[in-house]
Amino acid sequence: MKRSTDRILTTHVGSLPRPDDLFDMMLDRMDGKPVDEKAYADRVRKAVTDSVKQQISAGLNIVSDGEMGKPSFITYASQRLAGLEKREGNRPSPFANTRETRDFPEYYQSQIAEQVSARRRRALMVCAGPISYKGQAQLKADLDTLKAALQTTPATEAFVPAIAPSNIECTSPNEYYPSAEKYVFAIAEAMRTEYRAIVDAGFLLQIDDPFLVTYYITQPNLSTADCRKWAELRVEALNHALEGIPADRVRFHTCYSINMGPRIHDMQLKDIIDIILKVKAQGFSFEAANPRHEHEYEEWKRAKVADDKILIPGVITQSTVLVEHPDLVAQRLGRFAQVVGRERVIAGADCGFASFAGSNEVHPSIVWEKFKSLVEGSRTASKALWS
Repeated sequence: MKRSTDRILTTHVGSLPRPDDLFDMMLDRMDGKPVDEKAYADRVRKAVTDSVKQQISAGLNIVSDGEMGKPSFITYASQRLAGLEKREGNRPSPFANTRETRDFPEYYQSQIAEQVSARRRRALMVCAGPISYKGQAQLKADLDTLKAALQTTPATEAFVPAIAPSNIECTSPNEYYPSAEKYVFAIAEAMRTEYRAIVDAGFLLQIDDPFLVTYYITQPNLSTADCRKWAELRVEALNHALEGIPADRVRFHTCYSINMGPRIHDMQLKDIIDIILKVKAQGFSFEAANPRHEHEYEEWKRAKVADDKILIPGVITQSTVLVEHPDLVAQRLGRFAQVVGRERVIAGADCGFASFAGSNEVHPSIVWEKFKSLVEGSRTASKALWS
């Protein structure tokens, strides 16, 4: 994993807005409607090529495929794991009964209605048999497409996001394994195939694990201690899946799964940071640019982060349409440089800007303006830090 040796490097979290026509084709495929698969594959390839070019043009150094070929950063796994079975009806929202909806029912009622609307419907998948990996062909197509898109670009590095085992566990109910522990470890064993293939293809592996910190929000009857215990086991399962993969090829991302909302019940970083740092990764991507978490850079000081770790704080956020001023971005980066040193800081975003295809709560035009500020702020910070 590259370090910021002579300037602050820039990146993002993964998901970027998909073109409308590609999204329409995705919806048809999810609905079981006939789709010209060659035309669909060609459209994904063009979308990835265009997305990589746009990322480079914006000034981002470490890029991804924008997850153009995935309907969402979680549900894509249902197409790649044997043992998951579709049930009639839509997937119930994990945010239907949370600490947030309990205190702000009127606000979140409209938010949940949008999450399960026709444009964002997600099929209910359950574990009905032994889990194994069957997505080799799909994965190879994704990796080959990204390789082709990178051939004529000056990207410093490229990363590929892959979902953590616990997120599949939380969104696909278990009807087969005798315990939650056996279920999540079976998922981990299967997902290891995907993780290794990404690294073997020469890319950085980004583990997306929002539920590690989001579980607390979705379980209002559990204490912080209960949620920490839950998270400890899920990190063990993730590390099992990462076994044999060099930590310096892995970056870990976690976030709170809410974009627009009061978010007064987000788990505090101080209650989970020690567990996060147990993940066998070199880079750590996290929320640091919104009003609920910006102050938590102090926790990274107290955590005494190991010398080989790299921090990728969010310096722009998906939780507001306000475009961050570049000077504010520079200030945020300066704080983290004081914590771990300038070479161990990479500028990132709080979360993806289209985690589910069609979920463009921040309009694409604003997304790219935010990235412009991220890049400009990183240049300002670099001038100050290397002067």
